[in-house]
Amino acid sequence: QVQLVESGGGWVQPGESLRLSCAASGSTFSFYAMGWYRQVPGKQRELVATITGPSSTNYADSVKGRFIVSRPSAVNTVALIMNDLQPEDTAAYFCNAIPNPFEDTQYWGQGTQVTVSS
Repeated sequence: QVQLVESGGGWVQPGESLRLSCAASGSTFSFYAMGWYRQVPGKQRELVATITGPSSTNYADSVKGRFIVSRPSAVNTVALIMNDLQPEDTAAYFCNAIPNPFEDTQYWGQGTQVTVSS
């Protein structure tokens, strides 16, 4: 059974940075894509950033130039460096993994809270 575990959330002041990490267990195959989504209460979950293969990235317009998604060397891990955080970045951040682009299966982590306020 595949499980995704996020870490690194917390509270920061505007302009500060945080690094989120996600590690998957239960699979020996490298996932096709991994990424991050976020959700605030009452709103739909939205894409933050994804990375396909080793380095093909996609970002939401709201985070371009501030956030960096990467796949560290360990198999099936993904990191999100968030710079210049703003109050509107406050949300629960969820790790996502797509093992195979030709199948519908995808996995989600439990989420980690990021709060940006002064």
